[in-house]
Amino acid sequence: MKPLVASIALTASLLGSTLQAADVVTIDVYRDPSCGCCEAWIEHLQGNGFSVTDHLEKNMTEVKRQLGVPQELASCHTGVVEGRFIEGHVPAADILNMRKQPSIIGLAVPGMPAGSPGMEMGDRTDAYQVISVDQENTTSVFNSYP
Repeated sequence: MKPLVASIALTASLLGSTLQAADVVTIDVYRDPSCGCCEAWIEHLQGNGFSVTDHLEKNMTEVKRQLGVPQELASCHTGVVEGRFIEGHVPAADILNMRKQPSIIGLAVPGMPAGSPGMEMGDRTDAYQVISVDQENTTSVFNSYP
């Protein structure tokens, strides 16, 4: 019986080490204190394994300006991952895919489309696009939903 217990302990130890070594993505989220959809988007990120630092800001226009978010792509909250901006209700999967593309300086979901993460409204889902911004400030469609 002792060899089985030792084997289980070793397996659990190795599994624990593997889980700790997993790539946890840290994101800083800047939002207005009164915005509920921003909290829902943060929950979406956390549910997808992100570590979120929540910053309450009164002047989001200035935050966006400092982070280089193009005005035409603005939404309610702004995140920062590895020095790149994440504007609005960008799905977690798109943020993870962006990390594999070093030429992209940010992603945005302009406005607040129904059905995007944090903007769930029952069965209602509006079509929306995730827009990427590259180092030359050129925008392109990164992903489309639905």
